[in-house]
Amino acid sequence: MNLQQRDEKHLWHPYTQHQTAAKPIGIVKGKDALLWDEDGKEYIDAIASWWVNPYGHSNERLAQAAYKQLTQLEHVLFGGFTHRPAVELAEKLISILPKNQQKVFFSDNGSTAVEVGIKMALQYFFNKGEKRFTVVAFEDAFHGDTFAAMAASGISFFADAFKEHLLKVVRIPLPKKGSDAAAKKLKEVIAEHHPAAFIFEALVQGASGMQIYEPDALDKLIHIAQENGVITIADEVMTGFGRTGRTFASDYLTHKPDIMCLSKALTGGTIPLAVTTATQEIFDGFYSEDVNKALFHGHTFTANPTGCAIALEAIRILESDEMQANLKRIARRHQEFLARIAKYPSVENARTLGVILAFDLKTSQNTDYYGSFRDKLYNFFISEGVILRPVGNIIYILPPYIITDAQLDRVYDVLEEAIQKFSNQ
Repeated sequence: MNLQQRDEKHLWHPYTQHQTAAKPIGIVKGKDALLWDEDGKEYIDAIASWWVNPYGHSNERLAQAAYKQLTQLEHVLFGGFTHRPAVELAEKLISILPKNQQKVFFSDNGSTAVEVGIKMALQYFFNKGEKRFTVVAFEDAFHGDTFAAMAASGISFFADAFKEHLLKVVRIPLPKKGSDAAAKKLKEVIAEHHPAAFIFEALVQGASGMQIYEPDALDKLIHIAQENGVITIADEVMTGFGRTGRTFASDYLTHKPDIMCLSKALTGGTIPLAVTTATQEIFDGFYSEDVNKALFHGHTFTANPTGCAIALEAIRILESDEMQANLKRIARRHQEFLARIAKYPSVENARTLGVILAFDLKTSQNTDYYGSFRDKLYNFFISEGVILRPVGNIIYILPPYIITDAQLDRVYDVLEEAIQKFSNQ
């Protein structure tokens, strides 16, 4: 039996309706921006494997960092103990994060990083004796699949089965250029609900189709929230570590968030690790002689030394001249491609920021998130040896930073073929 057949016997895949979904592709090898399946077919990984793999598959520097740490200290509990990789990673993160970030809390993935951030905000006010239970979030947001993160998410089908059990979230629209609707709504929500936190995907809503909005608009919303004592939480799980052209999307902002959530590219696509960072003021809200005011949250693999060592090396790679040049190269190529496809009337809302590129493909067909038109696009890309995951009729690419110009050309060519093939359908 091949991997596909063996998989079918026992495995339950994420975001998959197994009765109707195509069988999974068995991948046996990866190198740089390429993956190979068990039949030897080559694929360009144009979305960096769900946005986690910016420095390429089987990166030797990351592998060496893992090996070195594994042969010295693979893991130790973080309750009552510490270790060099965690300390050094925290120090490094604080040196590159916005200056107001002073404390680092480790967890396992993006969803739990958000979970921790929301719990920090809610308990901060609980510790002060203030009754604040509401969270403000954008429409069509996505913050993860654990309960608080799921509640903050605004894509309904992810949470429909659980909506009677979720914490209270009030939504505001994503800011649009030339409109004050989001700011006006936030002020109304603050006046009516006295919320604990405002959480947002910084500058780019990823899962809803790479919806990009302006730094000035987000700055205004953060300022309104902070003026009214509302804790601001930047979900930079996707945007962190270079994706927007700067190390963090928050680097574009004047008003910095109180809490930040990071994961995905943190370890370069090797093993799960996440961090939630906070200001000194947030930490001080838990600092007490009363043990019950501590943040009682943790994970077995909190601050795993191997993960921390890999993350340190990943940041060194990001900061290298070569990788910074790659970020600029990809951003420039994206701009050139957008100019190239501007001639197609079926291409709408073309947009790019850093290494992120997206556009909407006009169609009369079903544009549901996992609808039939999306499946046609996905199957076409796979048949052409390019891994892309459209969101309805929205097509995006978010490639590894080490993708070559020739590989980018191939991705762009396949995208243009898709535009021509599926326009006016």
